[in-house]
Amino acid sequence: MKVIITGVAGFIGGHAARRFLAQGAEVVGIDNLSRRGNAENLDELRQLPGKFTFVFGDIRNENDMMRVFAAHTDADVVLHLAGQVAVTTSVTNPRMDFEANALGTFNLLEATRQHCPTAAFLYSSTNKVYGGMEQIVIIEKDGRYAYRDIPEGMVEETPLDFHSPYGCSKGTGDQYVRDYARIYGLKTVVFRQSCIYGTHQFGIEDQGWVAWFTIATILGKPITLYGDGKQVRDVLWVDDLIDLYQAAIAKIDVAAGKVYNAGGGLANTMSLRELLSYLEELAGHPIRPAEAQWRPGDQKVFIADCTRVREELGWSPKVGPKEGVGRLWSWTHPNRALLEKVLG
Repeated sequence: MKVIITGVAGFIGGHAARRFLAQGAEVVGIDNLSRRGNAENLDELRQLPGKFTFVFGDIRNENDMMRVFAAHTDADVVLHLAGQVAVTTSVTNPRMDFEANALGTFNLLEATRQHCPTAAFLYSSTNKVYGGMEQIVIIEKDGRYAYRDIPEGMVEETPLDFHSPYGCSKGTGDQYVRDYARIYGLKTVVFRQSCIYGTHQFGIEDQGWVAWFTIATILGKPITLYGDGKQVRDVLWVDDLIDLYQAAIAKIDVAAGKVYNAGGGLANTMSLRELLSYLEELAGHPIRPAEAQWRPGDQKVFIADCTRVREELGWSPKVGPKEGVGRLWSWTHPNRALLEKVLG
């Protein structure tokens, strides 16, 4: 199997590359190395056994992508993970956000259509395409927010509402990927991902909150709660997400053209304050975060109903929140010097 991975030096891309290489696949990785920690992740990937080819390229550049895909017309899988990932950054620089997420995804779809149209094309979308979900009744229960009427969470048929430039750009990619299956017959799959966390994640304040809270606690950096901290998310350990990607590839005839929620579901939820409480247990001291206003498009609750992906692809998460945070904590300690170098 030959797999093209965009964003290969990023958090999820690096995990995917490690998995495919360990299983004997050939990996062609594309990245522009624009994020902190990418160079360090790439150095590690280059030391792994297996056939790994790195291409320095930017998905915003059509010519870059056409050249890469023309050289790998025998690709079996395109795993599109590159893009701009933070709501706050999208508000500050909406043009860059659009070019990275909307135009970049379009460039990759066209490169796939023209050069390897039989490849499975997997796209990492986001739960932010559902917007603020003002139509959903939210209640407060046991110190956290909850859905009043949909206890199992949001289904894929929930109306889309692209709130924030990030939601707009990712939602544009989401719908283009879906439509390229309908119009051109590409084997595309959209995953509307919840909060993905795990090792090798250089979380920062505006993105990757589980990793950031964990790293900041260990490094003694200040933590800011945006909103009141009662926001609830379904969290998903990164290796469980890679399992899902591979399940979709194995059943691509079922998955092609589909949109799936990809989250921890009801069994794997956590509020911001609950994470801080657990980190206090691990650290053995209190954590006193600063408080700030709500961020644009921030959802009080997001829980994905993953019934469709469970029934159609036979997938469900294996790692619960406490186990996952414990694993992340255990990885962060011995990698403290690396984290200080990358995050400053």
